[in-house]
Amino acid sequence: MSWRRDVVKTRDELELMRTSGRLLASVFERLDAQNFLGMSTLQVNDLVDRFITVDLAARPASKGQYGFEYVLNCSMNDVVCHGVPNPEEIIQDGDIVNFDITLEKNGYIADSSKTYVIGNAPPAAKRLVGIAQGALWQGIKQVRPGAHLGNIGFAIERHAKKNGCSVVREYCGHGIGRKMHEEPQVLNFGRSGQGLKLREGMVFTIEPMINQGSRKVATKSDGWTVVTQDGKLSAQFEHTAAVTKTGVEVLTLRQDEVARLSA
Repeated sequence: MSWRRDVVKTRDELELMRTSGRLLASVFERLDAQNFLGMSTLQVNDLVDRFITVDLAARPASKGQYGFEYVLNCSMNDVVCHGVPNPEEIIQDGDIVNFDITLEKNGYIADSSKTYVIGNAPPAAKRLVGIAQGALWQGIKQVRPGAHLGNIGFAIERHAKKNGCSVVREYCGHGIGRKMHEEPQVLNFGRSGQGLKLREGMVFTIEPMINQGSRKVATKSDGWTVVTQDGKLSAQFEHTAAVTKTGVEVLTLRQDEVARLSA
């Protein structure tokens, strides 16, 4: 492909994206300290909205994107992605819930998500969340100049299948910068050694969605919420990553994940 201006970021653009990424990481660190039991998903949305706009003086990039009214997606239990905050959806003991959040500062966007285990969730739910997080990091570890995009998807799917889970294929990671969705698409399945070659300065998200059962999904009547067809659990993790001269920089890295870079 010919390298478009928005695909490879300049040094100055990368520094601005680092700022957005650090701010977004602090949003999740704020959520890490939150007791979600008994909260509605709309209350979590409003908490994040205030934190981004007031405490961080930034913009929640999802709000108004494609007509979406909220600052985050909240995907609970069998919801794969794009769950809509709801005052009547109460987070209860044993749930798993993914919060997918975007943040814009100085014109550049970062995107990340994390699945939280609420209270005394069943061992199978905790296991799924661990597998999904592991799949994300298996993908991240493939990122370096000259590697192929297919390496990322191959590593993700291999990790999921090895652990008896499936990978959703309808949704994927994406380039990111001034726009939330840029080229290239970053699939969560693929063949090692195939696909676009990575180049220093590329920035994209990696966001595997891992299902406990079948990979088949369906969209609910609200036009947003995507669920597993078999009603089994789904978990997702996401980071914004930049290709560096020697490997990868995770722009949305949280402090509790630093050790994973060298694992």
